[in-house]
Amino acid sequence: MHSKDVLIEAYSRPRAILEKALEGLTAEQLAYRPAPQANSIAWLAWHFTRVQDSNISSLAGREQEWIDGGWHAKFDMPADPSNTGHGHTDEQVAEVKPSSAQLLLDYNQAVYKRSIDYIGTLNREDLERVIEGTRYNPPPTVGVRLVSVLTDNTQHAGQINYVRGLIESRHWLGA
Repeated sequence: MHSKDVLIEAYSRPRAILEKALEGLTAEQLAYRPAPQANSIAWLAWHFTRVQDSNISSLAGREQEWIDGGWHAKFDMPADPSNTGHGHTDEQVAEVKPSSAQLLLDYNQAVYKRSIDYIGTLNREDLERVIEGTRYNPPPTVGVRLVSVLTDNTQHAGQINYVRGLIESRHWLGA
């Protein structure tokens, strides 16, 4: 199996968890925060997708789906490509209020498709290419960046399941 095929399979896993974890949630449940400074399911799912969209779009040298697909308008948010949730205040977390779980899933599906399409084009040399101009020392390769995004998605998928379990007051096995 080629490494790009491993990545494609790996990217499908947090997406599947997200689909199951968001199933049937109301807008109120999406906005629930277990503590005033905690993240909601809505914010976690939005951030999960924004990070993937921002990073993969940058690697592919194209406009983010957030802008290109008009998702910012569907979320009633500014068309700011740098707004991925990093550094959000408690107030900004509370402002991420999608109209439905389906909106989060639809945006995620659009980003997932573009991500898989991009990853499918990569060869070994592409994955080993060093990304210049980053704040990291040493600078990461494309492969390392893809693994970083995957790790972020996996963590947030687990957090979403945890918060759903708190909402439902039961043990949630979303995977």
